[in-house]
Amino acid sequence: MIIRKLEVGPLSTNCYIVGSESSKEGMIIDPGDEARTILRSVEESGLDIKLIVLTHGHLDHIGALKEVKEATGAEVVVHGDDAYLLQDHSLGNLFGLFYPTPPPPDRLLKEGDSLDIGDLHFSVLHTPGHSPGGICLLGQGVVFCGDTLFNYSIGRADLPGSSYQQLMDGIRNKLMVLPDDTVVYAGHGPDSTIGAERQNNPFLRD
Repeated sequence: MIIRKLEVGPLSTNCYIVGSESSKEGMIIDPGDEARTILRSVEESGLDIKLIVLTHGHLDHIGALKEVKEATGAEVVVHGDDAYLLQDHSLGNLFGLFYPTPPPPDRLLKEGDSLDIGDLHFSVLHTPGHSPGGICLLGQGVVFCGDTLFNYSIGRADLPGSSYQQLMDGIRNKLMVLPDDTVVYAGHGPDSTIGAERQNNPFLRD
């Protein structure tokens, strides 16, 4: 599996380019900003981008979506509960960040859906709390978890539509049940593992 991690935008969002070694099909997860940087990395990878996956609809994860969609023609997918955020600039205005309004998503996701890229298969875990339609993508021994879980931290739960209880329920019931060696690719900051978070994350101590 090919994984390229890019840190983009003023909020240092992690954008991931993920692809199959054999088929050279790929997906982009959270094109938050710097469309040219993302597209240059795609070109260097040699991948044919089939999907653009949004772990949630917050501005720092969708800022380059319009340009990346237009350049790749890839299908844009997001959980149904966050679809409205793609056209809602209120949070961006709150933080003083502005971006081109992207087109509506091509497909709405739900818990248990499967996303397939060549021989790679990922399951959609609905993990609301940071946003109503937050998701994680689980497969191939890794989990892309957006702003649900960070290295020794968790996502914010003080934004419109957030819920601390939902966030913690999702982390405990859908992420902490995974094998210890599952690699955690978060929406911001360094990578981790489920085992490291279970043992050391201060928010997960009983």
